[in-house]
Amino acid sequence: MSIEKVRDYFRPLGREQDILEFPVSSATVELAAQAAGVIPARIAKTLSFLVEEGCVLIAAAGDAKIDNSKYKAMFHTKAKMLTPEQVSAFTGHAVGGVCPFANPEGVRTYLDVSLRRFDTVFPAAGSGSSAIELTCVELEEYSHALGWIDVCKGWQEAE
Repeated sequence: MSIEKVRDYFRPLGREQDILEFPVSSATVELAAQAAGVIPARIAKTLSFLVEEGCVLIAAAGDAKIDNSKYKAMFHTKAKMLTPEQVSAFTGHAVGGVCPFANPEGVRTYLDVSLRRFDTVFPAAGSGSSAIELTCVELEEYSHALGWIDVCKGWQEAE
């Protein structure tokens, strides 16, 4: 089970007890926001894309959408989301529980600047009914992100 993989990942960091497990689904931004009791924008959704080298994950604010021209400028290819089968094969997480933690080697993770406006955000923790509250600094550290990028749109209007 993917949440167990994430729990094992956080154990040496002393954070496994901080994983929130909800009695309801948190598989979408709206459901996760309801379960965590926060606005949808504070949900750090992890989007998965197919690139020539395999899979790229981008954690972005719940109210952000991929900007195709920014994405293409960054990754030199058209934004093509993974199918549910590809998501599971590349990350080991099912859709709804994809997170920037405990992913196989070769899966590159980036963080979108849309998250930086919040003190804490809530990425999934490996299942469709889990999350963990982290600061952006913790998210960057724990996800081993390759950096902060600007590939989203729509969230600035929400401010």
